[in-house]
Amino acid sequence: MKQDISSRKDIKFIMSGFYKLLLADEKMRPFFEDIVAQNHLEAHLEVISDFWNDILFDTTTYKNNTMQKHLDKNAFVKFEKAHFAIWTSYLFQTIDAYFEGETSERMKNRATSIATVMQLKMNLYSK
Repeated sequence: MKQDISSRKDIKFIMSGFYKLLLADEKMRPFFEDIVAQNHLEAHLEVISDFWNDILFDTTTYKNNTMQKHLDKNAFVKFEKAHFAIWTSYLFQTIDAYFEGETSERMKNRATSIATVMQLKMNLYSK
């Protein structure tokens, strides 16, 4: 039986595996090329781990505006509905490979909600 996600360390583990999948995917890599080129991937993983830690464990570490960051990126690399499907599938695949339980399900549910809201705000449902 797999353990449930129980700490920021678990989240960082998930994010590391998740980003390996994203960066290996030619459709997803363009969204992260600047982060990789500037050697900021590790710092990005820390920030995104803070984001998920706040969501899952009710902490208050993450200080950025997630939606605005994605809207800013969309100005240079256009998001499409398919990108969100890939994003959620890789995240779910990574979570399911190592964890199961209430927090794991909550993370997947929140990811789905976040992806839906972002698509709505980017007007991707009208296309």
